[in-house]
Amino acid sequence: MNILQVVHKIVQQSHQDVTGLTPTDGNRLNNLGLRFENYIRDLFLPNTDLTAAEKEAAYAEIFSYLGNAKNPPDFMLKAGDAIEVKKMQNLGYTLPFNSSYPKAKLYADDPMITKACKAIEDWEVKDIIYAVGYFEQQRLRALWMVYGTEYAADNAHYQAIINTISEGMNNIPNVEFAATKELGKIKKVDPFGVTDFRIRGMWYIHNPKRVFEYLYPYDEKADFQFMCLLNNEKFASFPLADQKLVLSIKNPNFSLQEVQIKDPNAPEKLIPGKLIVYKSF
Repeated sequence: MNILQVVHKIVQQSHQDVTGLTPTDGNRLNNLGLRFENYIRDLFLPNTDLTAAEKEAAYAEIFSYLGNAKNPPDFMLKAGDAIEVKKMQNLGYTLPFNSSYPKAKLYADDPMITKACKAIEDWEVKDIIYAVGYFEQQRLRALWMVYGTEYAADNAHYQAIINTISEGMNNIPNVEFAATKELGKIKKVDPFGVTDFRIRGMWYIHNPKRVFEYLYPYDEKADFQFMCLLNNEKFASFPLADQKLVLSIKNPNFSLQEVQIKDPNAPEKLIPGKLIVYKSF
């Protein structure tokens, strides 16, 4: 499965069955996030009418990595893209990324991913899809799927900020620095030498509704809306049969437009791409 097959599946479903996403017990926010991750994962299954055992077997066939709660990505397709899932309950929400900055692409040498993720496949770099869901009163109202190359700047931009902060801290006199994956860790801050200080990053990015409003204004009238954005080079990288599958969709609430996407590294530069939209009312 790939994102073009997912697009076709979403349109064929006509309306998203999201009743199973509504949490009934436990921590409502965390429960909803877990159910939403499962929902996104199941979109990549060719058949979701499966028993629990059959679904687990299908996961093993399609995904190389199913993630953990603390490190990106949430899951990876075998020899395919990585997927990071985010949820929001406010259209003005800014998405948190904790100590790992948003990625244009996912690299195997990234210190923020786990050893298991690095070793699960023979890979060096993967494209990454950000799947962002908007919930209103616990009901999925909108889903954006956008590639990191259209959403986040190259890693070097973020790394330059980290390096500048680290270099500045290294100039603090009379303290001891310790090796860390965070922005910094300073030991023996006080004269007695018993106080340590950790400096952690907390990264945020504007949600896709805000970032891509110049391409797709949110439709308040739609019961559910789906937006997918990818550049033409990525679209052309998929099997021709899957390209034709999407291009052949006939539905009055579906559209595929040629668009010019602002380059996250230089917004004055435009990248030719495709904007895919589906709505249900």
